[in-house]
Amino acid sequence: MEKIIDESQQGSTLSLENNEKNGRKLYIESYGCQMNFSDSEIVASILAKEGFNTTQDLNDADLVLVNTCSIREKAEQTVRKRLEKFNAVKRTKPNMKVGVLGCMAERLKSKFLEEEKIVDMVVGPDAYKDLPNLIQEIDEGRNAVNVILSKDETYGDVAPVRLNTNGVSAFVSITRGCDNMCTFCVVPFTRGRERSRDPQSILEEVNDLWDRGFKEITLLGQNVDSYLWYGGGLKKDFDKATDMQKATSVNFAGLLELVAEAKPKMRIRFSTSNPQDMTLDVIEAMAKYRNICKYIHLPVQSGSNRILKAMNRLHTREEYFELIDNIKKLIPDCAISQDMITGFPTETEEDHQDTLSLMEYVKYDFGFMFAYSERPGTLAERKMEDDIPEETKKRRLTEIIDLQQKHSFYRTQQHVGKTEEILIEGTSKKSDAHWMGRNSQNTVAVFPKEHYKVGDFVNVKINECTSATLIGEAVGYSENN
Repeated sequence: MEKIIDESQQGSTLSLENNEKNGRKLYIESYGCQMNFSDSEIVASILAKEGFNTTQDLNDADLVLVNTCSIREKAEQTVRKRLEKFNAVKRTKPNMKVGVLGCMAERLKSKFLEEEKIVDMVVGPDAYKDLPNLIQEIDEGRNAVNVILSKDETYGDVAPVRLNTNGVSAFVSITRGCDNMCTFCVVPFTRGRERSRDPQSILEEVNDLWDRGFKEITLLGQNVDSYLWYGGGLKKDFDKATDMQKATSVNFAGLLELVAEAKPKMRIRFSTSNPQDMTLDVIEAMAKYRNICKYIHLPVQSGSNRILKAMNRLHTREEYFELIDNIKKLIPDCAISQDMITGFPTETEEDHQDTLSLMEYVKYDFGFMFAYSERPGTLAERKMEDDIPEETKKRRLTEIIDLQQKHSFYRTQQHVGKTEEILIEGTSKKSDAHWMGRNSQNTVAVFPKEHYKVGDFVNVKINECTSATLIGEAVGYSENN
């Protein structure tokens, strides 16, 4: 639930430039959050060296991989349907191999391989470097599985192949795993303990992206604020580090500053934050550097202290308000978005009202809102009864969504009349005559194309808005161009 899931991207296939020397075809679909899409790029990079070109035609594939998500039931159901489809094709192409990657892989390995026999290979999120060996196994007619969670794998030495990208913005993975045991979330069990990537390898990737024309990066992790590099190893073992390791360690605020200074004209975003780990120095770094975008995705999940405790969220409603106040004080124009779960076990009407009042206090720019659904393997599934009726969940979710719509419109209206820097990402979905891009606050803006092009930083005067989109006209290039 912590992760932003872009519905428009679900199930998209990857394609990249073919290498004439490669003789086999890889078809790879991705589901879930941006961590999964980033991982698919790493997988494609590893397999390109093993003789695989990508294809977007399932019938053309020698190897079919689906990168999975365990966070939401809908994604899991979709993946099962896709596996049925892959197996139907496989019946006419017996040499085709099918594999499952990612978060579902670890949880459902025996079910997929032994009980249902619907895949040849199961690969967990820390085992992608083992793919060459696993593929050799399935080529020789044996099932292959590696779902071992690593204490040190960060893929810092694998340069991801940039696939299906707009050529303007890219994701840079900085941490893997999660130490927060939120009771509704399966991530700590599927992605393992938290470890951070060497800042030097992050800077090298950022520099490479800049040299290749990218203008914006998003630093990515299950919980980016928790980033801590002290020479390698798990975050939880930091207290065992030497005095020298502690003195030269780099936290998330330090990493933000390193990246911002390395490429002053590159826009920097990050996702996802956790309220309990976001410190004042991160907000101060955002305020200090113009190229760090004024936007924070800050999942809260509930406005009720009682429910937050049941979720094992290690912050209170009051601490969250203090964090919001600090953000607004240091970065007055900062946009904030939320994740919200309604209908968590034992949630009362009073708890629900606490969530609505928290939303009124913050007035989020936008949000990702869900009715609670029990996820197998989570602490909540093992220890709590899913006791809120579906109709109650639906009503509460509707009330949350309606309030968010109101706040989103209030926030977009605040941009009307201003001239804001927009980075052009591509053509508007609704009009071929208009560009689409985003401002620093991550709000979408559309404006007539004129002579501008993708990747340009353009000053746009905002004339009107909807609850999700700014509409305006370009008045010239920005100084960032």
